[in-house]
Amino acid sequence: MADNTLQAMQQRITDLESRLEFQDETIAQLNDELVVHQRGIATLTRQLQLLAKRLPDKDVLSHDPEVEPPPPHY
Repeated sequence: MADNTLQAMQQRITDLESRLEFQDETIAQLNDELVVHQRGIATLTRQLQLLAKRLPDKDVLSHDPEVEPPPPHY
């Protein structure tokens, strides 16, 4: 009986070690993916900041018809 209990405990320990190894590998993969996404977000943020600097005055964004020339069909 004690032998069965010992084997059962050893099997549980082996199973737990296997699950832990799988979880460690999964965490490492998720971390790598997170780093990739963080770099992408940083790049997009820099690009957005550059575009915002290139925009002229905010009056252009208000779409004032007085400022725009008439379309060619007039």
